[in-house]
Order: sequence, then C-alpha cells, then structure tokens
Amino acid sequence: MTEVPQKKIGVFDSGLGGLMIAKALRDAMPDYDYLYLGDTLHMPYGARSAEAIYSYCKAAMDYLFSQGCQIIVMACNTASALVLRRLQQEYLPTSQTADKRILGVVIPMLEYAQDQGFQNIGVIGTEGLIKSRIYAQELHKIDPAIQITEQATPLLVPLIEHGGEKWLEAIISDYVQEFEKAKIEALILGCTHYTLIYDAIAGLMPEVSLLSQDRIIPDKFGDYLKRHPAQEARLSRNGTMSFALTDVTDSFRQSAARLIGYNPDLDHVVLDT
Repeated sequence: MTEVPQKKIGVFDSGLGGLMIAKALRDAMPDYDYLYLGDTLHMPYGARSAEAIYSYCKAAMDYLFSQGCQIIVMACNTASALVLRRLQQEYLPTSQTADKRILGVVIPMLEYAQDQGFQNIGVIGTEGLIKSRIYAQELHKIDPAIQITEQATPLLVPLIEHGGEKWLEAIISDYVQEFEKAKIEALILGCTHYTLIYDAIAGLMPEVSLLSQDRIIPDKFGDYLKRHPAQEARLSRNGTMSFALTDVTDSFRQSAARLIGYNPDLDHVVLDT
C-alpha cells in the first residue's frame, strides 16, 4: 500500500462543537487542507474516565495520522486536560509519529487571557475538565496572582447536541451565579460546544468578556505555524476540507449543514479502540 503523504491539519473533537473550531481555522487559513474527526459514538467525554478517553483519543490520532495529518488540533477541552500530555509524551515518540504534532486548546486560551490583562477569570466546562483543575494549574504557572473561578456545566452539552435551546437560559442563569459573586472580568468557554451558545451566555453576562475558542484558537495556531516553519512547510495547500465521524446521525448532518453553511460529506469511520 502506498503511504499517504502526511500534510493535512487534523481537528479532533468528541462531537458537534469542534466543527466550529475547524470552520474557524479554515476561514482564517483557507489554503491548507483539513480533516475533521468527531468521535460522536462516545460523546460526551465529560463524564468518562481518563483511561477511556485516552483509548478513544489514541485511536483517533492513529486514524488522523493514517489519513495524512501532520498536525492535529485537539479541540476537545476534556481530552486536552486529561490525556494530551500523555499522548505527547508516550504516543508521539513512536517511530511512526515522531515528526508529527498534537496541540491542545487550554494553554492558548490562558495565554490570551493573560495577554488581555484579565486578573479575575471564570471557566465553564465539563465535569471532567473542571475536576482536572488544569485551567487553574496552568494559569498559576503563567501568573499566580490571577484569580480563577471554575464551574462544571454538565447539562449544556446534551442540550446543545439534542436541540434543548429553550431550556438554556434558565440553566445558564443558574450556573453563572458563582461568577456573579466572584465578580469575574472574563469567562473562558472551556468546551467547544459552548461556542454554539455564545450569544445566550453573552446575553446573561453583558459586563463579562467571553473568551471563545473559535475566536482565539485560529490566531494562536497561526502564530504556532510562524514559530515552527519546518512544520508549516510540510503542510499541503489545496484548500480542501473533509469530515469523518464515528457515528453519523441525521441530527448531526442537519446541525453540521447549519453551522458550516453547506451539506458536507460525512464519512463514517470505525476506530480501533
């Protein structure tokens, strides 16, 4: 079998929200080739164990690298928090992937928050993300003086994935009470799904700056490519974008078409977990 050239940018997430990151990356840098993989069969990751998430992510990385990806953006916050470092330290050094890269979304978001001068920050995310304390740990490495308040928001992803918009306002209002007490300046939307309800959150927190990954990660990724020209030089530039899912449903098809503006071909893949 002829080896597939390793040239694409891969984007991985557990579900729907990662499409917004993939779209934002392509909108910002349309010349490159992209492959989005959503592990919709095992979504959501928020309540799963770190070992299960590692197994899913390792299989996803295998697939993306086999399909020609040179760099993978781990858009899933829960996976970035729980297994990214292990993937970078244990998985990547193998002979097949030694020259490839897997990048997360947590550190770029915190760097942006610091660059903006925020001193009192909130974070919302899945139970797995918040329990990991990764945002607090990494933020205090950057600047120990910055205050951080974290809140698990486990009901949001199921509502977003299953059309529960009419309940969002009441649930978000309940979740943000802690942030009102803490008088935060900025709120990190620590899940790709939350990019889809940006306006709903903004309407309830008009005095707070919302830090949404689809608005921040593309610039940060572009900066990464500038700082790593050898990696950037390997990327192909045909302007293509393809999509793969571990479970293809009608609801995902409809949501994907609405989010990216056209009906994409969604390939079904079976990962070896």
